[in-house]
Amino acid sequence: MEVDTVFFTDHSGRVNSNPLLDQLPSYQSLLYRRKSSTAGPKRKGSSKARRSSSGSGKWAVNTVNRNEEKQKTLTLQRPIRELAKSMAEKRRNKTQCLENDQGLSSWRQWKQNTGRHLRRLRDDAQEWLSYLQLWRGDIHLIEGMFGTGILSYFSFLRFLVMLNLIIFVLVFSFVMLPIIIAPHAGGNITYNQNDGSNCSVYPSSARRGLVNFHEHITDLLSGGGFLEQTYLFYGYYKADKIHFPWTTYNLPLAYLLATVAYLFLSLVWIVKRSATGFKRNLIQDEDRFQSFCNKIFAGWDFCITNENAARLKRSSLLYELKTDLEEERIKQKIADRTRKQKCRIYLIRFILNLFVIGVLAACFYSIYIATIFSQEAQMSTVKVNFIVDLIFEYLPSIVITMANFITPLLFSFIINFEDYSPAFEIRFTLMRCVFMRLTSIGVLLFSLWSQITNCEKGSCVCGYNDKLYSCWETRVGQEMYKLTIFDFIIIIAVTIFVEFPRKLIVNYCDCGLAKWWGQQEFSIPQNVLEIVYGQTICWIGTFYCPVLPAICTIKYFFIFYVKKVSLIKNCRPSTRPFRASSSNFFFLGVLLIGLLLACVPVTVSVAQINSSRACGPFVNYTTSWEVLPSTVSKLPQGIKGLLFALASEAFAVSFFVITCLAMFYVIALAGAHKRVINQLREQLVMEGRDKRFLIQKLCQAQKISAIRSPVSKSQPRTSRSSPSYHTSFSNNFDEAVFLAHSPPDSSTHV
Repeated sequence: MEVDTVFFTDHSGRVNSNPLLDQLPSYQSLLYRRKSSTAGPKRKGSSKARRSSSGSGKWAVNTVNRNEEKQKTLTLQRPIRELAKSMAEKRRNKTQCLENDQGLSSWRQWKQNTGRHLRRLRDDAQEWLSYLQLWRGDIHLIEGMFGTGILSYFSFLRFLVMLNLIIFVLVFSFVMLPIIIAPHAGGNITYNQNDGSNCSVYPSSARRGLVNFHEHITDLLSGGGFLEQTYLFYGYYKADKIHFPWTTYNLPLAYLLATVAYLFLSLVWIVKRSATGFKRNLIQDEDRFQSFCNKIFAGWDFCITNENAARLKRSSLLYELKTDLEEERIKQKIADRTRKQKCRIYLIRFILNLFVIGVLAACFYSIYIATIFSQEAQMSTVKVNFIVDLIFEYLPSIVITMANFITPLLFSFIINFEDYSPAFEIRFTLMRCVFMRLTSIGVLLFSLWSQITNCEKGSCVCGYNDKLYSCWETRVGQEMYKLTIFDFIIIIAVTIFVEFPRKLIVNYCDCGLAKWWGQQEFSIPQNVLEIVYGQTICWIGTFYCPVLPAICTIKYFFIFYVKKVSLIKNCRPSTRPFRASSSNFFFLGVLLIGLLLACVPVTVSVAQINSSRACGPFVNYTTSWEVLPSTVSKLPQGIKGLLFALASEAFAVSFFVITCLAMFYVIALAGAHKRVINQLREQLVMEGRDKRFLIQKLCQAQKISAIRSPVSKSQPRTSRSSPSYHTSFSNNFDEAVFLAHSPPDSSTHV
């Protein structure tokens, strides 16, 4: 039964009408929102608002009931051991389930028992497979000592090891393995023959005769010499067709499809892994008050078992709270800025961003000049000495590494004068570093292609600069190989010659400079940028250097142990912590940017630049992509018509329209879910305010009752510990709780 007022009885026994529910914060907020749309006199509007709010309360109750029914259904489907209940409740649930099963038919009982055994078998198999997981014990050790934030970096490193291993298995199975097994399986390999023109002449540097020992070291580090004509590089795969007794294998088509497959596989795997982190970020999108509550009451990492790590985690939580308070202070400062102050800070940011653009332009120009100079020096027949020749070989890699080392320090210093919030400072600096690292690879490739397509003095008879590059794909592969090797050498050198000596100086030197320098921090974002940079090089270079994924797998395998030892012995966690969920999503987001950047040069080289006539599997084609339409034209008419229909403009337009409609539907659905989540959050906040309001009213009523009630001299005052006091307080509190748990916008009869 619903009425518009709540009745209370005073001390004289009269019943007074006191609209308590009209004073609730939730009801006052509802009236304030509907004031503009409510017509009629005040009493009529109030009654209408109550009826509307009562309907809202019914809707809320119905929604809660539906959610409870859905939760019960899910509870019945889930195993009992996974329920968040005590052991006694789990035993009662198990007994109830067994009693319910006795009333079922034999078929239903057999079906439920089979499903239960299959679930148990699946759980056992997953638990057994978890023991085979790479670095399982090491990652648990790192998690216990430093928490889940740093754990996310090593999990990300393990993911890249598995990704590169699968890419290598894919390329090895479809490109290298047929050439290896053809002589042993009765196969006949048809190689691309020299047609007598200058374009088909490949002056390999492998046939140099007797060479000095240090030249072998140079070849090993640069990919030239004896390594140039091996499975390592593109130029070795000159096979056109491999004729087995049972079929004919088209190696150029397999080479192209393997490239498309590993890029597509990487995209799907990264998107699949990042979906979980994206969902968590959406769930954690909360207001500032909830953020403070979560940090204080749910911010502790219970995986930490080390005392020093616990102390650091406490410091990091304090730092997060200070950062949030600093952001609130900066927001207030921004709101209080005058027009003169706004113009001043915008002018400073504009000047500093121009300076950053100038620094980036200088770095990119230096990479361009270094690449051209290195290519010209390598083409020269005059050799100076071992050290100088090696520097010329690695000059682009040295310039890129120096730029990647100097610019983050410069960006971190500049950001202090731009007056951003602390959280935005971190994100903005990282995005600048990501842009610098990944774009430097693009500048290197642009420099190489400007040399490859340079057609001065009639040097492009073959469609590219055949005077300098008889096999330009191998040259690009060698540059990617050198970048990978040099990046690994730099990581090892920094660990051995910088981090270990710094640890010794800080521990055994008591001077003020050593204390100011402090212990090395394990900066998660910077370490992640290092391996994302290396992975981008791997994606680009796999087309030109098919063995590069195996090299990267070995490289990341050793980097894991190097970083683990350095973390435990030399480093401490960063004072600017990253959450595990946000870290995983950020890592995969940056990795996805690297993948998209890698797809651009590979696509351009496959579809636009003429393939080499002297090496590789695409000698008989103008571009590498031509092998696909050439193969399709030889298929039966029905399959060819189907493929042409899938590649037609009509199918593309239809597919685009359907994709847009599906995207709009998903966006609308996400918007509706977001509105419901916001309404539920507002309802939770209002219920909390209603409870606080009712408790205040209860305290006021108790004070008034204590003042008005005469205290008899013969009857002692009721103490707080007496049973009558507890009974009175309990009754009043139960009444307040009843009001609080009722729908906040509905009327209740008390």
